[in-house]
This record gives sequence, C-alpha cells and structure tokens, in this order.
Amino acid sequence: MTAKKRSTPATWKDPDDAPELTEDFFKNADLYEGTKLKSKTRGRPKSASPKEPVKLRLDADVLAALRASGEGWQTRINDALRASLKLAGQL
Repeated sequence: MTAKKRSTPATWKDPDDAPELTEDFFKNADLYEGTKLKSKTRGRPKSASPKEPVKLRLDADVLAALRASGEGWQTRINDALRASLKLAGQL
C-alpha cells in the first residue's frame, strides 16, 4: 500500500524551530469558547436602520432607465422616494 503524500510541505520540522509566541501573537489571537469564536465579530457591522427587501412591480421602461443610470440605482430610487415623501432627515 502506498503512503499518502502531504499536499503542502511543512514549513518547519523541529519543534525548536517553531516561531516564538510573543505578546503581540496573543493580543491578535482568536478567542474561542469551546468551538465557537468569541471575541471577534466577522463581516459587515449591523446597521442601526437596516433596509427591508420588497418586491416592487415597475413598468419595463422605468426599470430599464433606472438600471441604465449605473450602479447604485436602488439607492437612488430610495433617495427619490424619501424626497417625494418629505422624509429627508429621518432614518
């Protein structure tokens, strides 16, 4: 039977060659409680006023014109609706 080869070589072989565990290493280390990551949050921070997904039916020519205006067209729709409803300063 043939032995399975490692897919990546070990960066060090002798335990005495292991990198030194400094104060900076422990300061930046991830903290786990059991198997759950505890100390660091990942991803985008939660918004104070999250947007809600809705299904909206628009005329094809209106939608085409909005999409043709480039990236951020959904945000511009939101801004236009907010302005038309006079909700400019509210979140």
